[in-house]
Amino acid sequence: MKTRGRQRLLVSAALTAGAQESLLKLTGGQAAWERKNFRGNTVSLAGGVAAAAGAVVGAARLPAPLRAPAVLVSGVAAVTGCADDFAAQPAAAKGLKGHLKALARGELTTGAVKLLGISAAAVLGGGMIARGRAGGKANFAVDTLTSGALIAGTANLINLFDLRPGRALKVCTALAAGIAADPRNQGGHALAHTAAGVALGAAPRDLNETTMLGDVGANALGALLGVALASHPGGRTRAGALAAVTGLILASEKVSFSKVIETRPALARLDAWGRKP
Repeated sequence: MKTRGRQRLLVSAALTAGAQESLLKLTGGQAAWERKNFRGNTVSLAGGVAAAAGAVVGAARLPAPLRAPAVLVSGVAAVTGCADDFAAQPAAAKGLKGHLKALARGELTTGAVKLLGISAAAVLGGGMIARGRAGGKANFAVDTLTSGALIAGTANLINLFDLRPGRALKVCTALAAGIAADPRNQGGHALAHTAAGVALGAAPRDLNETTMLGDVGANALGALLGVALASHPGGRTRAGALAAVTGLILASEKVSFSKVIETRPALARLDAWGRKP
C-alpha cells in the first residue's frame, strides 16, 4: 500500500473510532440508541452513526473529481439511513420487495424514503462521474443510469450483510481490498482506503457486540464503495460489478445469506473470526 493510501486508511480509522467512543459516552444507556442483535444482546447504534460520519468526512477529504459524488451519496445514505434506524415504524415493511409493495399501496415507509433518496443521489453522483468519461449524449445517459444503479445497489447490498457482528465490515474490507488492488481504477483507490479505514475503526466494538452498523453505517459505507466501483474506467468491469450486485440483491429476497454462510465451513469460519463464541 502506498504511503498516501496508508495515511488515508489510518486517519479514517482514527476518526471513526474516536467518534464512536464519544457517541457511546454521550448516548450510553439511552433507549433510542439501543437495539437487540441476533443473540438478544443490547448494542448501540453509535457505531453506525460514527461509521457514517467517518465515511462522509473521509469523502470530503478525497481529491476531485470524486469528492463531490462521494460526499453527496454517502451523505444522503447516512441521513436517510439514520431516519430509517431511528424513526422506522414498528410494523414497517421489510426488504426491497416489501417497501416497494407498501409504496404501491400509497404507504411511504422510512425504508422507501431511504430507497428513493439514495437512488436519486446515486443517479446524480453517477452523472458527475460519467461526465468525466468520453462519449456522446446517449452514452452519457446510459453511463449515468448504470453508474447510479451500481452505487445505490452497493449501498443496499452492504446493508444486507449487516446481520451478524462484523460481517458487513468484513465484506466492506474485502471489497475495498479488491478495488485498491486494481491498477486500472486509480480514482477508486482513495475511496477504497477510506472505506477500509472506517471499517477498521468500527470493527472492534462491532465484533465485541457493543455497537452495530445499522442502516446508517452500512448504507453510507456501501455508497462510498459504490462510487469507487462506478469510477472504474472499464465499462465491462462496471457492467460485471452491476450484474453481481443486482444478482445478490435479488437472491437475498429468496435466499438467506446467513444460511448460505453457515452451511459452508470456510465461509462460516471467516464469518465467525473475531466474534464472540
